[in-house]
Amino acid sequence: MSSAERLRAGIAALALDLPGEAEMKLRRYLEMLSKWNRTYNLTAVRDGAEMVSVHLLDSLAVAPYLGTIGSLADVGSGAGLPGIPLALVRPELRVTLIESNHKKASFLQQAKIELGLDNVSIHCGRVEQATGLSPFDAVISRAFSDLAEFARLAGHLLAPGGRLLAMKGILPQDEINRLPDGWRLAQALPLAVPGLAAQRHLIVIERA
Repeated sequence: MSSAERLRAGIAALALDLPGEAEMKLRRYLEMLSKWNRTYNLTAVRDGAEMVSVHLLDSLAVAPYLGTIGSLADVGSGAGLPGIPLALVRPELRVTLIESNHKKASFLQQAKIELGLDNVSIHCGRVEQATGLSPFDAVISRAFSDLAEFARLAGHLLAPGGRLLAMKGILPQDEINRLPDGWRLAQALPLAVPGLAAQRHLIVIERA
């Protein structure tokens, strides 16, 4: 099965209704990721078909749980995951990619231009030092840090009533138990990622 076929099958399995050119742009993003990865080491995954499940479909699996939020910050965005796939399938969503590595931020800027992502902005810097940004309805991370550190570093980016969304593998009960004062678990949602046998969870944290 080709990467394009795997992506299409995965989108169908996730029951996602994508806008216009979203699938084509997801394929273009995958091509950019593979090309830049040879020089910039954006991801340890090298195989294009594997990238579909490990990166694209893993990112898209959280789309149904975003609800009607209007703004999302992706902290420690790296190669733009999950922010860019989510921005492609939710063009009404305002997405800010926060990444401290200048080479990776350069890739993000080029992806924004080539994919025509008018709903995406890039902030190059450390998340705890990110100031002057409009508060976000949700802040998401994918293997960024443990939950307590995530809340400590990124909590200031949330608007009142906003939530932190942590993409994790197995249910991190020990991390949940160590949430700092003022934070609580709202939901722990198991994710089914097409083509990925490993456990995945979306951990939703809110202010207590």
